[in-house]
Amino acid sequence: MKLSQIMKRFLGILAVTAMLLICWSFAYWLTAWCYNWFQITPQEFIRQLISSFLGFFLFGCLISILRKIHWVKSRQNKFLFPMIQAMKMMSEGNFNIDLSFYKNQFLENKDNDHPYYQIVNSIHHMAEKLGEMEGMRQEFISNVSHEIQSPLTSISGFAHTLKNEGLSQEQRNHYLEIIETESIRLSKLSENLLKLTSLESEHLPLERKEYRLDHQLRRIILANEPQWMEKEINMDISLENVTVSGDEEMMDQVWINLLHNSIKFTPKGGTILVETYKSVEGCTVKIRDTGTGIEKDALMHIFERFYKADESRNRDIGGNGLGLSIVKKIIDLHKYVIEVKSDIGIGTEIHVFLKSCH
Repeated sequence: MKLSQIMKRFLGILAVTAMLLICWSFAYWLTAWCYNWFQITPQEFIRQLISSFLGFFLFGCLISILRKIHWVKSRQNKFLFPMIQAMKMMSEGNFNIDLSFYKNQFLENKDNDHPYYQIVNSIHHMAEKLGEMEGMRQEFISNVSHEIQSPLTSISGFAHTLKNEGLSQEQRNHYLEIIETESIRLSKLSENLLKLTSLESEHLPLERKEYRLDHQLRRIILANEPQWMEKEINMDISLENVTVSGDEEMMDQVWINLLHNSIKFTPKGGTILVETYKSVEGCTVKIRDTGTGIEKDALMHIFERFYKADESRNRDIGGNGLGLSIVKKIIDLHKYVIEVKSDIGIGTEIHVFLKSCH
């Protein structure tokens, strides 16, 4: 047996002996005080018997209390240890934590107001949310890598091809146009990522002011005239005189992105309607096109970063899947509401509901 174990046992025996002596001494003093108080003088044997019995009784009570304290402490340690381990796992980036066993123990006893249950539930909820954030981060990195890699591959490939001295001037110009297009695509991707990051971090405060919404929409429609004229799109404009309160520069980005989407996905000779109208709740901007439409399953995802309802179609006409994410973030910052309806082969209709307008 090791020396440390011997010392541990010796100290334990010493502690028990000391407690027994203290309890017996206290019992002896207590009985003596009681005899004096009640003016009783029992025989010595009876006195010793009562003192001993009371001393052992107090000793038993003390041992029971200490055992109860030890039991409570060991139960606390048994409960807290997995909580500590769970937090260590989260600190190391592992959010796959299952604490349902400990939650169920409280739920079975209908004790979901217990502080320990609140601790378990909070850690479990935190692990779930951090896991979701980690998944979003990984997906974001994957999407960014994919979006950047595609134009870089094209630029690198065609730059290498241009080293061929046997190429005609027409071929060189064609490859240079592709490199320029892919460079612009990279630049737009970088710009949109910066915008989205700033919006999500909420470092861009809203600079609200009153301005004419109809003037803003008319200006943006005219600025995009070359795009819709090139596709011979019929622009149906119906703008009421509406004054709104908001960040005009941010809302410029909303209308530009929505109008660009409508122009991109509307075929040659199609129609785009831009309309504003007032109601009791506020005012509404409606943008409706006769484009290809969006499938119902895809509608719930269109505001997600890098989401593209049709990958092949987006590759043909450009886009990186960030435009509508930026729109949704700006709309949310303004406390506005955006709704999208769409039918394949018929077109898409977007409603933006704005408050505080007249």
